[in-house]
Amino acid sequence: MLDTTHPHNYSYITKHLEIHILGGIKFNNLERMRVTLSIQKPKNHNVLRHSIDLYNDNTIERLVRKVAERIEIGTSVVRQCLQNLTSELEQYRIDQIDKERQENENYIRELDTKEKQVATKFLKSNDLLQKTNELIGKSGVIGEETNRLLMYLIFTSRKTNNPLHCISLGSSGVGKNTSTK
Repeated sequence: MLDTTHPHNYSYITKHLEIHILGGIKFNNLERMRVTLSIQKPKNHNVLRHSIDLYNDNTIERLVRKVAERIEIGTSVVRQCLQNLTSELEQYRIDQIDKERQENENYIRELDTKEKQVATKFLKSNDLLQKTNELIGKSGVIGEETNRLLMYLIFTSRKTNNPLHCISLGSSGVGKNTSTK
């Protein structure tokens, strides 16, 4: 059974083998599962350490033979343990990715009291659009004051029941709707 309580040293212990995944696993690059393994018989001091991609069948077969020879255990036992370990690591990785995605979807940043006061004051200002346009300019969108404000209004309208649609933005050619109905 896979034990992931220590984030940098997972353990997978069976009746025949004790395997540690040193450094854990990466949750990106789902097309490979590169790990560093420490493999030994339970309660034995003869340890084999090896870095490998568990999705590479050729290197797995070489590792199976190496482990069987060095630790003196059958190749079928080693192969089965590595296949089971890979399956459990895959499931763990999928579960962790799903958990992280759900946490990100449910995350809502709460403003503290001072931030709420500043935001409320800004939103109640008489020249809100002008100030917003100036801040967009300060953020790096230089020039095209009318277009950048229009872009801001269109983008933020997506949160409303009746979002705005892209229209012609003048002579720059940016965002022109060329479809005819």
